[in-house]
Amino acid sequence: MNRAPKTLLVLALVVVVGMAFRVSWNALRDVARAIGADHTAAMLYPFVVDGLMALALVATLVLTADARRFALRVLGTYTAASLVLNYVHGLVPALHGQSVDWGRLADWNPANWALVLLATSLPVGSIYFGSDLVAKVLHHHPTPTVNGDETAESMRNRSMADQGESGPEPRIVNAVPIPRPVQVGFLKPTVALKPVPAIAPIPVGSVSTVAADSTRPRRATGRVPDVARSARPKRTPAELLAEARSASADWPDAHLTAERLRKAVHTSAEKARGLRDVLLAERAA
Repeated sequence: MNRAPKTLLVLALVVVVGMAFRVSWNALRDVARAIGADHTAAMLYPFVVDGLMALALVATLVLTADARRFALRVLGTYTAASLVLNYVHGLVPALHGQSVDWGRLADWNPANWALVLLATSLPVGSIYFGSDLVAKVLHHHPTPTVNGDETAESMRNRSMADQGESGPEPRIVNAVPIPRPVQVGFLKPTVALKPVPAIAPIPVGSVSTVAADSTRPRRATGRVPDVARSARPKRTPAELLAEARSASADWPDAHLTAERLRKAVHTSAEKARGLRDVLLAERAA
């Protein structure tokens, strides 16, 4: 949704809430007068009840988890209390003309006691719950949201060392320690170095390649199963040439290529080139 429709929607909501507060303010003011509030207190009483509802609604939009559920319970409780007091105001016409006795909201005594207790406890509850909600909002730390696409892209761009996958360890083959050079001049070595023995030259012909000793033990391999072995026996050059003659008997010279021979007799590219040369020579003869 664009910004302009959102702004209009919020303004319409503010207007509707303001008109609803004006209607509820009339009823709550008369109820406050009936429970003994003076003129100023009765004017402020609707802000105590409906104002906390607005505060709980804002806290619900900000908080998360248990704190959000607590704000929802406060919002529901004060909404129900405001509804009950507005309902009582509609049932007792004497509240409209300020002719009702103080502390009298219903004819039945148990109901009157419950309503008076409800109306008088709402300001105290507003102090407690309002302070708690404000403290929860001030101490709330929103968790940052991570974009899935950016996370996947960053994982692809990370190196193998960053991803925790270690490569093969480097092996040092026949490492010979190199002696440190003797320092000369005014920089005297702090540790006496032993003289390096002279190494006799090795004849070139006697040098042999020695396989590097591997510290990793080799895994014992057993007998290759028959299924894994090749079903085609090893063919001699004569047999391979005979198969090539039979396969290319009806081929024209233009189609007698090494690639077609390789695929026809299932051999290597080098042998296929040799077969091609032989067959071309036979045809030329």
